[in-house]
Amino acid sequence: MDEDGLDASRFEGDDAASGRGPESTADADEGDGGSMPGVPDPDPQDDDVPEDVRKYARFTKMDGAQYDRVNEFLRDRTYITAREWAIARLCSDFRTETGVEMTKIGENLPELVPFMTDTYSPQAVNQARASFEEKVRTAGATFLYGAMCDFFTAEELDDVMYEATEVAKFLLEVEGVDLSVEEELEAEERISSVMREVREASEELRAADLAESEEEAASDGKP
Repeated sequence: MDEDGLDASRFEGDDAASGRGPESTADADEGDGGSMPGVPDPDPQDDDVPEDVRKYARFTKMDGAQYDRVNEFLRDRTYITAREWAIARLCSDFRTETGVEMTKIGENLPELVPFMTDTYSPQAVNQARASFEEKVRTAGATFLYGAMCDFFTAEELDDVMYEATEVAKFLLEVEGVDLSVEEELEAEERISSVMREVREASEELRAADLAESEEEAASDGKP
C-alpha cells in the first residue's frame, strides 16, 4: 500500500510549530458549521480519564500525526474531514444501549485520537457525526448515479471501486483494524457482487425505457 502513498507516516509534520491549533482553520470551508467549539485541556490528570478511554486502542498508528496533514489526505480522497472521520469512529465504538456517549467522547477527545487536541461539547460531537452521515449519503447517491447513468464502462467502474476500496482499507488499518487476506477478499467479492447487480439493474432500466419510447413512437405514428 505504500507504493500508492498510503502511509501513516505521511501525516506527521511540523504544523504544531506554527503556534496555531491543528483544528483552528482546517475545516472552516467544509460547510458543516465551521470550526467547532473546544476547551483546551492539554494535560488532563490520569484520574480524570475513564478506564475505557485509557484502554482505547484505535488510532495508535497515528501517534505524531498532525491534524492538517490528516485533513489534507482525506480531502484529496474523500468528502469527509479528519474531525468527522475520528468522531464517526468514536461514536460507533462508544455506543451503548441508550445511545452514543457523546459527553465522554467530547471530554476525552485528545486522549482518544492523537491528532485531536481540543475537547468538544456533546453538541459539537453530534454535529460532526451528523455531517459525516450526510456526506456518506450524498457520496453514495453520487456514486450510484454515476454507476447507473452509463457514463462509465464496466472496466472504469472496476477501477473506481478498486481505488475507493484501497483508501477505505487504509483508513481501517490506521484505525487499528487488522483485516486478514480472507476478510479482504470476502469484502471485495461482496462489493463486486453489488456492482454487478447495479450494472444489471441499470441495463434493465435503460432497456425498458428504450422499449417504452419505441412503443410511444410507434403509437404516435398510427393513422
